[in-house]
Amino acid sequence: DFATPRAILTGHDYEITCATICAELGLVISGSKEGPCLIHSMNGDLLRTLEGPETLAGSENCLRPKLIQASREGHCVVYYENGLFCVFSVNGRLQATMETDDKIK
Repeated sequence: DFATPRAILTGHDYEITCATICAELGLVISGSKEGPCLIHSMNGDLLRTLEGPETLAGSENCLRPKLIQASREGHCVVYYENGLFCVFSVNGRLQATMETDDKIK
């Protein structure tokens, strides 16, 4: 048997740097080298774009997500290259931000 893709996700212009799947909500969230983060359904439909706050720490760094994680409750945490954490709701609304000087891996 050959494996076939369940869906093809489109929308990024640059290479994907981070991704997560929230099976409970049926979502795939991904971030690309030059941003932004996108929320897709498991069927491949583009649902939302997560835009980081452009006024904090310079817009050029804020658009480079390194790590991403989603919760069952519908929250998405994105860690950007410049040390900025952002929490988004599933509907794409920015809920909180926090800056850190620590290196997160």
